[in-house]
Order: sequence, then structure tokens, then C-alpha cells
Amino acid sequence: MHCSVDVLTQATWTYSVVLKAISVTMERRDEFLCGVVEGFYGRPWSMEQRKVLFQWMQRWGLNTYLYGPKDDLKHRLLWREVYSSEEEAQLKALVCEAESKGLRFVYALSPGQDIVFSSSSDLTLLKRKLRQVAELGCQAFAILFDDIDHSMCQADTEAFSSFAHAQVSVANEIFRFLGEPHVFLFCPTEYCGSLCSPSVSKSPYLLTVGEDLLPGISVIWTGSKVISRELSADSLVEVQSVLQRPPLVWDNLHANDYDSRRVFLGPFKGRPPGLRAHLRGLLLNPNCEFEANYIPLHTLGTWHKAGKEEREGEERQYCSDQALSAALQDWMDELSQPLQPGRQIRPTEHRMSGPSSKHKPSDSSDNQHGAQSKPSSTAGACSAQSHKPSAARKETVARPLPSEERAHGGHSREKGPGKGLCAGKGPLSEAQVRLLVGLYYLPHEHGPPAQSLLQDLTWLKANCHFVSVNGNGKKTQPQKVEEWRARAGRFLAACDEIAVLHGCVVNSVNRAVLYDLYPYVWDLRNTMLVAKAFISWLEGRVMSESSSLGSWKNCFHWCGASSGAELLGVEAEPWVFKGGLSGEVQMLLPVGTSSELFSHPPPLFPTSRLYNIRPFQHKDKVELYRMVRQLHQRARGAQDSAVVHPDFIGDRCLGASLALCPEYSFVLEDELGVCGCAVGILDVRSFAKRCQASWLPAMRDKYSVRPHGANGHTATKEALQSFLEEQDYPDSLLYHFPSQLRLEALPELVDCSVSRSLLTSLLTALKANGSQGVFCEVQPTDRLRLEFLTKLGFLEILRGEARSTEGLVLGRLL
Repeated sequence: MHCSVDVLTQATWTYSVVLKAISVTMERRDEFLCGVVEGFYGRPWSMEQRKVLFQWMQRWGLNTYLYGPKDDLKHRLLWREVYSSEEEAQLKALVCEAESKGLRFVYALSPGQDIVFSSSSDLTLLKRKLRQVAELGCQAFAILFDDIDHSMCQADTEAFSSFAHAQVSVANEIFRFLGEPHVFLFCPTEYCGSLCSPSVSKSPYLLTVGEDLLPGISVIWTGSKVISRELSADSLVEVQSVLQRPPLVWDNLHANDYDSRRVFLGPFKGRPPGLRAHLRGLLLNPNCEFEANYIPLHTLGTWHKAGKEEREGEERQYCSDQALSAALQDWMDELSQPLQPGRQIRPTEHRMSGPSSKHKPSDSSDNQHGAQSKPSSTAGACSAQSHKPSAARKETVARPLPSEERAHGGHSREKGPGKGLCAGKGPLSEAQVRLLVGLYYLPHEHGPPAQSLLQDLTWLKANCHFVSVNGNGKKTQPQKVEEWRARAGRFLAACDEIAVLHGCVVNSVNRAVLYDLYPYVWDLRNTMLVAKAFISWLEGRVMSESSSLGSWKNCFHWCGASSGAELLGVEAEPWVFKGGLSGEVQMLLPVGTSSELFSHPPPLFPTSRLYNIRPFQHKDKVELYRMVRQLHQRARGAQDSAVVHPDFIGDRCLGASLALCPEYSFVLEDELGVCGCAVGILDVRSFAKRCQASWLPAMRDKYSVRPHGANGHTATKEALQSFLEEQDYPDSLLYHFPSQLRLEALPELVDCSVSRSLLTSLLTALKANGSQGVFCEVQPTDRLRLEFLTKLGFLEILRGEARSTEGLVLGRLL
């Protein structure tokens, strides 16, 4: 009895679904599906963001939204579980919101990870879940079997002749159960050409899908690759022949969930509008960061409109560059809106004439949103206004300091002439927006600014022998030297533009865009700090092939021709070489293979300070001596008060390196002046001999024993003795780690990554001239510095008990 009632209820429900579907879709039956698939791995978009998405889609003529975020637990991992009452209400509201904007809402489910195809229980649970969604008003569905193992359990192996047959059987039954809706999508496990075995046309899996899948079900396809550079009519005709129906393209062109260092702001391209004749539709799976998708979706709308007009016989060609220009103009308006992270506040009108005139001045940290948004960092001046020095320092100290920087101690500094802090939020300029898009363009293609930057860096690297310290390029080929200097100047200017862009993104009035894009801009800023420092260092400091150390032949292998773009290749998936522009610049540097030097999480708060790392100049000596003296006094208090000579701490910590090998010293400066330094010694053995021959005698003369009060004579003798203690390193250590470094930085630094970039700049120089390993000495009680160096790949190689001093020796190979 109960069984017959259930069957009757089921039949009645299915009949009602069919009638409703027919009434709604009669006018849309031949509509080309074009829109967005939220199908990426990572944090799903918020309900508020999806509502904004629907506004965009309506404005740009898109018509379909597919809900399928991989990290929604009840979409994939917990697909058997029904939605709670609260979740039902949210989903129903979303379906209604889509329909109110004239959009088709497609609900997708991914049961493939653990479904037992032959299990009646699993099939019942699948039907229960989809029926729940259907009763919320959804009339279009998708069942996805992507990114799963091909293997089947024993029960399925006995019940089905193949993996494809098992999937098709379930899909067909669900399709019938839902009343054969007009839009029902099936994503195969072999969803692109590169996953088909042995080929698209000969794949037993695809042939089974094409033969047995009910004709009312559309099949999802991504192209020749998971992320296809282009889609061609010939390849789609082949797929259409095998599947016996036109495929629907799930387009991953702008997907960035496979690389945490890349985001794609470029236009929709590589898909001629004429492809519509071979497709059921095209849905773009875009960036995880919602705000990054304005231009991709805007240009997709232009592409869709061009395809419709072309089909109707009107003369309209889709040009990605023109579509990009139009999208940029509209995005400029969007960027001028004072939106908060998550879009909690949104103006009633989607466009305003300009930025709000009553927003409060920025303290550069935007603390009220830091806890709920993406992390951020430190950057450049983009406003004519500036804070007073006291306010600037107060703002810096009030913010939580990175643990890696607190360890160094610090001092107050005066605001230098012509230097100031950025204040107030404002919109980005059109030139800055174009630069931003050009730096983060497409997975297979860089924009013009990025192309120019990589070309210059590659050329400068390959031709740096013309400006080497012991080469003869300056005499024999002066025109090459001038060309090198000109291109170096252009490259350094491009680095400065990126630094300023970083600061202006921080100060953007649109905080929603800031928190979505900031980690990427911050990462590139850090990489370019190192690249700029290295190019500034190369002239007159890098050794040529004729060097006695033989560094050019034996250790200068980074001058090879392989770059990120060449490693990537046209046919490779973008994740073969990760990192995008930042990764390619990184790989062009001597220490580019050491990812730990470049990869670190962004800080908790975006700040507004320009930083620069450059080679040491002799005029820096006074500032560096003052800095280390004050750091020493802060750490030691009055313990060394008997040592009254103002140069003593500087001479002891930095003097020998700055005097005997200044070419391995780098200075970190911000808008207030010098705030850090990294000094290195390429060959400690030869350096020790030079110290004995010239530096130590000079120090004995400078600090000759003269009475300084009751304890002055003893204090000075002990101070002189300390110069000798620092050379006590065994040969076994120097064999593997011939170079030494020292890092000093003020505690006011609010961006810990700057210290990392400073240290990395020094390592690039040491590596370029042949060093195979570097070490430094740290006090055992300095836990924060130990943690800092450990994160950068340094390991303890020598303890104090093996030497006459108490310090730990940490080293890393290069």
C-alpha cells in the first residue's frame, strides 16, 4: 500500500515538474547558454556577491548561472546530505534573484568521488537531494563527474560493463526523474582532449557517452586542454561527432584556483563568436576572487552579443582589444565606488559620477575591515597629502608589528626632505588600471607591460658581461654598454611604477577590490624589489667569465635561455609553470629556484609606504652606523656605556664589510630614510686575510688604548679584542658555506616581507658571483631572528660549544 502511494506521489510530482518546465522554457528552448559557472576550488562567493554577479550578467546580456563551487561541502564532499531550513531559504532566495534578473539558474551536484553507481540507496539519496532543490524553484540541473578516479568498486564492476556506462546509467535515470528538464548538463570524467585516451575520436569512454546518454542531456567540455588557450571550430566538430550532440563549453580561461600567485584580469579571447554554431553554450569559470572578474565577464558579454548579431546577419566582429577598452572604462566607474570588503555597502545606482567626497582620511591600515578580509601589506605614495612625522610614526607603532621585525629594536627618525606618507583614499587612474590588467592578463599570455618587463630582464641578464667588473665590454663595445644602461633604466622605472601601483591599490577607495587583488599586487611588489636591487647591482659588480673564481662558467648557470614562458610552452597547462609574472621574474634571478625566499603570506593590514632596496653607497655609511648604534643601545641598555666612540658599534658590526667588500652590501630605505641593511662577504677565508692585513691595524690605530675614566682602559681593550673573535670559523664550515651575511632592520618595519626581500637581494648577488652557500651568526636567545631565518631555509650548522663564542651558526646552500 505504502509503495503504491509513493509511486503515485512520485508520478504526480514528476508530472507537475514537467508541466512547469514546459511552460517556462517554451520560449527559451533554442537559447544559447552563455554566462558564469561558479565551479572553482576555494572559498565560494558570498550570497551578496552572487546578487551583484546577477546584476552584472543582466547588464551585459548573459543568461545562465551554474552553481557548483567545489568547496561547498553539500555540493561535493557531503552531496548526500540535504540542505537545512536556513540553507534552503538562502538557496531559494538565490534562485528567485536569478529569475528576477532573467537568468537561468542551474544547480550542479558532484557525487562522483564516492558514489556507488549500482547502489539503490545512493541513487535514492541523489534523487532526494535534487528533488529538494527542484522544490525550491530550480528547473535546470547538472551532474558532474569531473576530477575523479576512473576506478569502480567491486559491486559496480559486476553491475556495469564500463565506467562510462555506470555514469550514463545514473545520469539518464536522474534526467527522467526530474522530468527531462530542458537544461540538464553532464560533465564527463574525460572532459577535455588531453584527458581522452587514446584520443577524442577513439576514446571508448566518450564513444559510450555519445551513444548511450539520452539526447536531451548536454555534455560539458573544456576544449583541447583543461585550460584551453584557444577553441577551434575543427576540434569542436570532432567532439560534436563523438558525443552526437553539440557540447557546452565549461571555459576555464580565467580560472586561477590552481595557482595562488596568479589572477587574470584580461579580456575574453581565443574563442571566435562563430563557434556558437557548434556549441550548446559557453559558461566561464572565472577567478576565485569575485572582484577580479569584472573585465572577464564584461568582455564575455560583448562576445555573446557579437555572436548573436553575427548569427542574425549583422556585421559585427568581436575584437578583444576593443572589448577590453570598453570594459576598462566601465570598471573605472566601479572602482570609484566606496565599496567595502564583501560588498556590505553598495550604492543604489551602479554608477556614480565620482568617488565619495566625505570618506574619512586613511590611516593606511584600514583596521575596521582587516579582521574579516584578505590580508595585505605595505606600499607607495599616490597622494599629494602627507602626515606629520609624529603622526606617521604613531600610526606605524600602533599597528601590530610582525614578529620577525620586533626582534631588532629601533629608534625614531625624522622625516626626510621631499618624503612623505600617503594619506586619503581615492580611485586608481586609467593608466594604473591598464597597468594592473597588463600585469595580470591571461594564463597563456602576458599583457604589454609584463611582456616588456620580462624582455628587458631577460636581455639584461644575458648581456650583463658587458658591464661586469673585470670584463672589457666598456672598452671594446661601448654601444652595448650604453644599450645595457638604457634598458636597465627602463626596467628600473617599470619596477618603480609597480611599487607606486601597489601603494595606490592600498589607497583605493574601493576596498572590496583592494582585498581581492592585494595579495597578488603585494607579491609582485616584493619580487620586483629584489629584481630591481639585482639589476642595480649588476653593473661593475658581477664577475665575468674570465674571473679567477670561474663563477661565470661554473656557477652562473642562471644566465641560461630558459624562462618561464619557454618552460610553459603553447601546449602545456598553465600550472606546469606556476607563479605567473612573479614566478617568471623569480626564475630569471640567480636564486629563483629557492621558492621559500619568495613565497610568504601577506601581512594582516595594507599599509602605504614606499620601499626601495639598492646597493650600498659610501654616503650611506653615516646613516647605517647611526642605525646599528641605536639598535645596539636599545638591546644592551647602559652595559656598553664605557665605549664612548660613536663609530665603534658601526665598525664592529659593519665596518670591515663596508670597507673591504662594499659590493655585497644592500640598503633598505623607506620614505623616511634608511631603515635596514644586509651586508655580505663572498669568501670569508680571503676576507679574513685582508682584515688581518689592513682592517684590524686600522682599528688598533683608531681605538688606541687611552684612559676613559676608571674603566675606560679595560673597556677599550675588550672592545678591540671583540674584533678578533668574529673570525673563528672552522674550515669544514667554510668549505660548504664560503659566504657570510649580516642583516639589520628597524623594528618600525610593518611589512616583514621587506626584510625577506632585502636578504634575498644579497643572496642573489652572492650566488651570481659563485657562492655555493652562506651562513650567519645568531644569539641563541634571539628566537624571533632564528624563526625568521629558518623560514628562509637556514639550518643550524654549528653550535657555540664548538667555538669560543656563544652564538649559533645558521647556514643554507645556494
